[in-house]
Amino acid sequence: MKELRKELRKIRRSIDLPSRKKLGRKLLYQCQKNAVFRNAKHIAIFLPNDGEIETTDTINFLLSQGYIVYLPKLAGEKLKFMKMGKFFRKNRFGIEEPIFSPLLGAHRMDVILMPLVGFDKHKNRLGMGGGFYDKTLSFHNKLKKFRVPKLFGLAFDSQEVDRLTSQPWDVKVDGIVTPSRFIK
Repeated sequence: MKELRKELRKIRRSIDLPSRKKLGRKLLYQCQKNAVFRNAKHIAIFLPNDGEIETTDTINFLLSQGYIVYLPKLAGEKLKFMKMGKFFRKNRFGIEEPIFSPLLGAHRMDVILMPLVGFDKHKNRLGMGGGFYDKTLSFHNKLKKFRVPKLFGLAFDSQEVDRLTSQPWDVKVDGIVTPSRFIK
């Protein structure tokens, strides 16, 4: 898994900035087309890091449409979410996090848009290896019918692999959104 993660991160980082921006716009279109934001008000997303797919257009769209946008913040071995503002500070991994905003738990979000390193057609997600999203969202696996928040992985098409082995602690997403398709 470690080698696969390393290989997929290399592929992800190899995409140039103009292509990232273009693919980020296509990603927003796929989100809109597939009603990812339907019935939502509180949406968590991420600022791209380590070659992750561009989210600027999606964030700007959400803000312009009146959604309340949150970003993840490290809280020990889990994540909390903070309303996006104008001020940020880098965490221990060099990722920008909002400051001057109350921390909210994942259960307060309607939709969480997550980064990933790799995915398969069965909606299995390979993260960076720290398990932050899995630990934060472990409650999600206990929910059966009405699952909130809705969880979507955002990725480049090139991050798809044939098959990922799922572990009992892995939290499966409700869908994967790429610039060219939506896996539900």
